[in-house]
Amino acid sequence: MKKTLYLLLVLFLVVGLFAGCSSNTGGADEDSNSKDSGENGEETIKVGLNYELSGTVATYGQGLTEGIEMAFEEINAAGGVLGKQVELIKVDNKSDSAEAANVSTRLATRENVVAILGAATSGNTKGAIPPAVQNKVPIISASATADDVTVDSNGKVREYVFKTCFSDSFQGVTMANFAYNDLGFKKAAILKDNTSDYAKGLAAAFDSTFTQLGGEVLTEEAYAEKETDFRTVLTNIKGHNPEVLFVPGYYEEVGLIVKQAKELGLDIPVLGGDGYDSPKLVEIAGEENLNKVFYTNHYSPEDDAENVVEFREAFSKKYGREADGFNALGYDLAYLLADALERAGEADSEKVKDALAATDGFEGVTGTLSMDEFHNPVKAVTILEVVDGAHTFLKKLEP
Repeated sequence: MKKTLYLLLVLFLVVGLFAGCSSNTGGADEDSNSKDSGENGEETIKVGLNYELSGTVATYGQGLTEGIEMAFEEINAAGGVLGKQVELIKVDNKSDSAEAANVSTRLATRENVVAILGAATSGNTKGAIPPAVQNKVPIISASATADDVTVDSNGKVREYVFKTCFSDSFQGVTMANFAYNDLGFKKAAILKDNTSDYAKGLAAAFDSTFTQLGGEVLTEEAYAEKETDFRTVLTNIKGHNPEVLFVPGYYEEVGLIVKQAKELGLDIPVLGGDGYDSPKLVEIAGEENLNKVFYTNHYSPEDDAENVVEFREAFSKKYGREADGFNALGYDLAYLLADALERAGEADSEKVKDALAATDGFEGVTGTLSMDEFHNPVKAVTILEVVDGAHTFLKKLEP
């Protein structure tokens, strides 16, 4: 009797062991599927969001995410993409490039997304690129403006990397031309964030173009991210008597720089890039200090194009405030991906990558874009002027 019970117990344990092994293998296979979200019986198409939802540049990531979520709500309400609903897998990279890499790995491997949207800044996007490329998942940024996001150090295009925003060099060249030709200034100073690829790229392009036009860059000063006291460098700049100050950087430092420059009597026009586009710029600098400030951007709420008006009204109804450039960029990014998915014919990462590369004449609220051979968009740039804290449309330049 005891022998029989012993044999039955052993048999039970062996059957349980094989059942457990079978279950674990199934789970591993699900995680290692090829990136074809929405196929093989899946009910939704999974799209990853790798954004700065907290940390130093959180307003960028939050703004982009709001635009993306609003767009996919509209898309899903209209029947989804390829007959399926789009499911957003949203993860906070905490405004940190190392965390952006971790998020990218998670989205590309564990979450089985068909594409990754983000990050917001160039540095964080660069952190997110290697895991996406390694796992052959397309990654698209709507705001990573650094010239080397979509190409490697040898100038070779990164097959799985795309962006829908113009590059730093284009912004720097545009503002140099604007300073010299439109504003008529011949003597400039530069104050850049020396820890930011974004700022360094804009500064180099501005310096080169402004000098080639016949202008003179009297001095180039630097600061680091998260600095709060710029009085010493601003005093040095004031001593050179420039006519205009080019400050490529992000809103947190730029707001303090503008405020402290006015306090020191350095009351000259300040020029910059799309990093100025944040409601917090006014909070930090103060409305009374935000005059004679000009910057390049992707969108103006004063644009009267029909699709822009419709977007602006829908955004205001949903969020109770006016949309900014990052909201608009996120909105366009979502619709661009939906368009690529439809043209791909299935939620397969390889086919989506090819469809993205073939984008031609996509009409968004930030303008009409086509993808060039380096996976950068050919699109217009807008110049805005800040008047008493209000971001007003000045002019739009076609490529």
